[in-house]
Amino acid sequence: MLTKQAYVKTLKDLTVIGLDPGLANLGLGAVKQKHRDFLYLGSEYITTNSRTPQGERLAHIYSVTRAFCEQHKPDVIAIEGQYFHRQREVAFKVGQAFGVCLLVAEQLEIPVFDYGPTQVKQALVGTGRASKDQVIYMVKALLNMRQQPDSNHVADALALALTHLNHHKIQTLSAR
Repeated sequence: MLTKQAYVKTLKDLTVIGLDPGLANLGLGAVKQKHRDFLYLGSEYITTNSRTPQGERLAHIYSVTRAFCEQHKPDVIAIEGQYFHRQREVAFKVGQAFGVCLLVAEQLEIPVFDYGPTQVKQALVGTGRASKDQVIYMVKALLNMRQQPDSNHVADALALALTHLNHHKIQTLSAR
């Protein structure tokens, strides 16, 4: 648990990597909170081919995710929590990528927080029933981006980072 002073300090300067995991498509987005502003630091869109052996696909996700984390040196990773009720095969494949990402975080000693899709929509748009377009619009507006992110997966990753920063800001303000 962070002390009150640590919360206040991190309110002024916190770097978060958002991570939208998937075996075929994975989005990474780095955002920094500098005082009250959110700054876009970079993003990465990872794709793997279904014809490539699974181990190679996971190794590629591992190496790109680790390099991205080493480049941006995040204080925290915000990852999309996985909630699959009827899609077992999808859940299994996404779970493998999710596990690789957790391994990177553990090895680099980066705390991980997970958020569900409804939490992200609520944090950015104000309603858990927001559309994908509304979320992308808010990501673009909050990060003062001139154009849309490269993919929906990158947009989701950036939305996750912003969700954590908004959540962190609320906790910080209430700790004062």
